[in-house]
Amino acid sequence: MKLRKLAHSRTGDKGDTLNISVICYDSYHYEYLRQTLTAERVKTHLQDVVLGDVVRYDLPNIAAFNFVAQHALGGGVTRSLALDAHGKSLSSALLDLDLEDPKDI
Repeated sequence: MKLRKLAHSRTGDKGDTLNISVICYDSYHYEYLRQTLTAERVKTHLQDVVLGDVVRYDLPNIAAFNFVAQHALGGGVTRSLALDAHGKSLSSALLDLDLEDPKDI
């Protein structure tokens, strides 16, 4: 199944740094995603765009995660030649991540 079945996402940017939030539709899915959606997995999934480190911040009170990716926007809005210099399309790209379909979800 795709990540989009369990969560929605938003992005933000500051210079060449991308911020992607992943918010569970249901807090019941938070623990499964905490174990499955690692920073390494996000970096691998977005490896064509994210050239630097990815750090995950857990937000259990709101059943969400915040991923901060360095060197992900081609230098930032004023320097990038990319069509999506803000990285807005990367939230959709991350939601396309394949997950194992757990039996209890």
